[in-house]
Amino acid sequence: MEEFPSLSIHYKSKSGSQYSFTEKGVFRISNHWGRASNCRWRLMSSSIASSSSKINNSQSRIGYADWTDFYPNNETEKLFYITIDWETRVLNFMHCHSPQFNNKAAVRTASETAKRIKQIQEVLKDKQWAKHLSFEDYDQLEKEVVEELITTNLSFLEIKRKFQ
Repeated sequence: MEEFPSLSIHYKSKSGSQYSFTEKGVFRISNHWGRASNCRWRLMSSSIASSSSKINNSQSRIGYADWTDFYPNNETEKLFYITIDWETRVLNFMHCHSPQFNNKAAVRTASETAKRIKQIQEVLKDKQWAKHLSFEDYDQLEKEVVEELITTNLSFLEIKRKFQ
């Protein structure tokens, strides 16, 4: 907050988030991030983005987004895709209108994306799912299965059948 002494608050939500609007974008001061009303906010900084730990929501933080960083958001359209950082094994959902989208990942609704992320997390967490499959290199199998879960709409069972 010390870095933004002249930040004037233009709106305060019922949940206590404060907003300051500029010509180029919006500052948000809040102690809760992620889904906020009909927006999904993701904090990105060198210390937060490099960490797979959750953000402590007891402390207020300031986020900023350009107006051009806001994309359509609803529960019925296929707007989201999944990414994985193989070094950290961290999954993330992204919006299909973001400049990072490469048209390789399957695009899903918010609820379909959340379900698929849970499936992928199970694959990454536990090797039990592979006990009846035929493979030589578990790490390679895991990577192929996760990539299929990200890039196709095949069910987990259909993907596993490819490796029997």
